[in-house]
Amino acid sequence: MSELTEYLIAIAICSPLFFFIVAVAFRLLDNSASLFLDNEILVDSSYVSGDLIREHIEGTEDMKLKKSLKKALVFRKLHNLFMILAVISLPPVIIACFLIPFIA
Repeated sequence: MSELTEYLIAIAICSPLFFFIVAVAFRLLDNSASLFLDNEILVDSSYVSGDLIREHIEGTEDMKLKKSLKKALVFRKLHNLFMILAVISLPPVIIACFLIPFIA
């Protein structure tokens, strides 16, 4: 195998882990529960639903809170996107790991 192929295989094997790490980073940046508690809005758990965030974005007049909640919602959506990418990229990597010895 050429060196380029070996590098591409290494990158493909590490891609689900990379997507997962990026997703975790975006989840850590999503501090919506902290934003609610800082503004004296009680929440049941540390995971605040997206619907509740949207409801408070529309219902609040505080521009600073509204901007922070919008940012938290974007981080939540990015977290979901990268988790989906991690799950989607995992089966091709597993299949490739079994097929590479037969191709080489």
